[in-house]
Amino acid sequence: MLTFKNYNIADWFSFYRVAAAPLLILLIWLDERLIFTWLLLISYSTDAIDGFIARKLKITSARGSQLDSLGDQITFAIGLFGLFIFENDFINENLVIIIAAFSPYIIQMIIAYFKYGKATAFHTYLAKTSAVIQSVFILWSLFFSPEYILFYIMIGVGIIETIEEVALIFMYDDWVSDVKSIFWAFKDKRRLKDKL
Repeated sequence: MLTFKNYNIADWFSFYRVAAAPLLILLIWLDERLIFTWLLLISYSTDAIDGFIARKLKITSARGSQLDSLGDQITFAIGLFGLFIFENDFINENLVIIIAAFSPYIIQMIIAYFKYGKATAFHTYLAKTSAVIQSVFILWSLFFSPEYILFYIMIGVGIIETIEEVALIFMYDDWVSDVKSIFWAFKDKRRLKDKL
């Protein structure tokens, strides 16, 4: 996945999020909140661009899906870390809610690694919606201050998305990418083939 041979343009946008991680961490360490937030915005923007380009140019691939998911996970983790450092009071006040909401995600990751040996890359509509809400909340919090309505929406959608993700893991015997939703999965020939 991180061998650069045959990378297409969408892969490079995904890889940008991975490569930007050390710089973002350095900016947190240097207490450069504003620069960190702008670069985090760029990283989030590449997430929208890579998928669009891959679909438009018909260059989607399993490697691209994995790279996209890796970039998403790293960017999300760094965004949360930045929020923890720059908005520490808010995080401490809501730590119980955050842990309760984040725990199912960790469980989902563990189940996926046990079953497939790697993270999922279903890229459902709900996952994309959740990612957008998470990025909006994190960026809003870093540019301005945390907004509780956004926070609760993010938590709620994130939990529902994780439940769907776990259900999909149990529905698919083999690793697959690009499953639009749990309802779509019922008709997916890849899943039905597994059951034959």
